[in-house]
Amino acid sequence: MSERQRTAAFTYYVFGKMKILAIDSSGLVATVALLEDEDLIAEYTVHYKKTHSQTLLPMLDEIRTMAELDLKTIDAIAVASGPGSFTGLRIGSATAKGLAQGLEKPIIEVPTLEGLAWQMYGSSALVCPLMDARRNQVYAGIYAFTPAGQGRKITDLPKGDTMPGDETLEKTAVPGGMSQEYEMTCLMEGVCCLLPEVVERLNSLGKPVVLLGDGVQAYRETLQETLRVPYTFAPAHRRLQSAAAVGTLALRYAAQGKMVSYYEHKPEYFRLSQAERELAEKETGSSGMSGFEKKEKTEELPEVLHSGA
Repeated sequence: MSERQRTAAFTYYVFGKMKILAIDSSGLVATVALLEDEDLIAEYTVHYKKTHSQTLLPMLDEIRTMAELDLKTIDAIAVASGPGSFTGLRIGSATAKGLAQGLEKPIIEVPTLEGLAWQMYGSSALVCPLMDARRNQVYAGIYAFTPAGQGRKITDLPKGDTMPGDETLEKTAVPGGMSQEYEMTCLMEGVCCLLPEVVERLNSLGKPVVLLGDGVQAYRETLQETLRVPYTFAPAHRRLQSAAAVGTLALRYAAQGKMVSYYEHKPEYFRLSQAERELAEKETGSSGMSGFEKKEKTEELPEVLHSGA
């Protein structure tokens, strides 16, 4: 994206309204949303026996029709950038790149795990998105929401004597009845690893946690048997990907100038595809494990970060 485009998009966000078309096809669901500043205009989500190549463009067209949207009025296109399904990411990425090129608009890349976690905005519990990566692995991260500007360490967060449930989205009281803004702190960077590694980290943190993502469905029994901290599973309406969450988080990225052009954008896979692994095995006789996976297998998980990091 040119400096002119970046400046225009940033100025528009600060002084006016920013219209974002958001796409997420990184997982089991295909989801599209239209947002104008903090207002959700439309969202369309499908999770039913069809491939994203069959659903994504018709969904976009339906939103365009129902919202009477002139695509030229969009300021940016947000897309879940990975990790996730290789095919799903490629479909979403290609769709975003095609629209961005044709409309001459910037792309806002939103990490899939952060988009999932953002659905639990304001949670008093830790938030752990889990995506089934197959091969007995998961894509996972751990996040915490802390009041903006307070910079509390994770050790200062309330331990909680009960399971996080109805209190998950409870807001912190502030003087004068003012609403509280939150910052999302990353406590464990997104990784592709075995589920026990994530469970071990959660148990070591000793805090209540809410889990979401298709990995919850795939590993529910294992999680129930191995977690030693208070936990809950997100309800159905927040469990899987949401383009509205991607778009809302994209607004914050836009304010920081985090945008790229269509030719700069590429999805983050976190590991080699099956075809690439098989080719590597044939050529080298190795397991075909990516450098990223090897790194995560040999190094300890990241140390807990404070909210100001």
